[in-house]
Amino acid sequence: MERNLSLEFVRITEAAALASSRWMGRGLEKQADQAAVDAMRKAFDSVRIDGTVVIGEGERDEAPMLYIGEKVGLRGEDSPAVDIALDPLEGTTICANGGVGAISVIAVAEKGRFLHAPDTYMDKIACGPGAKGAIDIDKSATENIHRVAEALRKSVSEITVVILDRPRHADLIAEVRKLGSRIQLIGDGDVSAAVAAGFEQTGIDLLIGIGGAPEGVISAAAMQCLGGDFQGRLKYRNEEEKGRALKMGIKDLHQKFSCDELASGSVMFIATGVTDGPLLKGVKFRSGHRVETHSVVMRSKTGTTRFVEASHNLNRKPLSV
Repeated sequence: MERNLSLEFVRITEAAALASSRWMGRGLEKQADQAAVDAMRKAFDSVRIDGTVVIGEGERDEAPMLYIGEKVGLRGEDSPAVDIALDPLEGTTICANGGVGAISVIAVAEKGRFLHAPDTYMDKIACGPGAKGAIDIDKSATENIHRVAEALRKSVSEITVVILDRPRHADLIAEVRKLGSRIQLIGDGDVSAAVAAGFEQTGIDLLIGIGGAPEGVISAAAMQCLGGDFQGRLKYRNEEEKGRALKMGIKDLHQKFSCDELASGSVMFIATGVTDGPLLKGVKFRSGHRVETHSVVMRSKTGTTRFVEASHNLNRKPLSV
């Protein structure tokens, strides 16, 4: 994939973030999400790619736009064929409540390089480059924290673990507390949290727990770009989900997926903050009808990470409410 495409893709996440940010704190989740979907889908039409959505808003009968299998992009003879994993508004509830860490995100890979994950749960563990190779999803949280602490030359009490605040994680939270490590509980948005674990300045060392499988693929794409590490195992809620996984090409229903098995080859990861988070600032409305966005753009091929701060003039680029 050409490097100039990365800055084309950031315009797509900016568009979705700008549109959904209008709904921040208004308590209207569906409207915020729909605004992001509409803006992202329209923005794809201006990018010269032959894109296929492989991680999206759901299957065709569940989502009218950005559904799995949908073709996107301004297709031509010279348009590169790519697979796309996306979440127009990761953290819908966060945005609706004005919380921390909502983002608009897309990951892009060469054809066939993303795992086609069903819309089920995934047991996940993620860390940054400093602890790459130290984590193992088959080990306990206690052992993983000890191994990460050793790799980072920290004490166990200095390790910060991000965990989704869910009843299913009660035992995990108790285990980490008993060990004496620091915990940051989040209500939603584990892509944002996983990516934050890849940057030392966020103070987050490790993500552990069960979240969405599609989000796991997107997080793995980010870790490929950062040189971090990610492992996942699908967690099914019923037999129907197992059947869907088999239809999507999953051969071993209990496989431990490495980062390379979830996202491989030349990968790009692009995200724009909607609300303030550990890594990205949210959309800011300034005087004079100007709006500021903060994005991150990463490429696995070069290991380059760029932070993009943009100022948008709403007199020339109005937003719909």
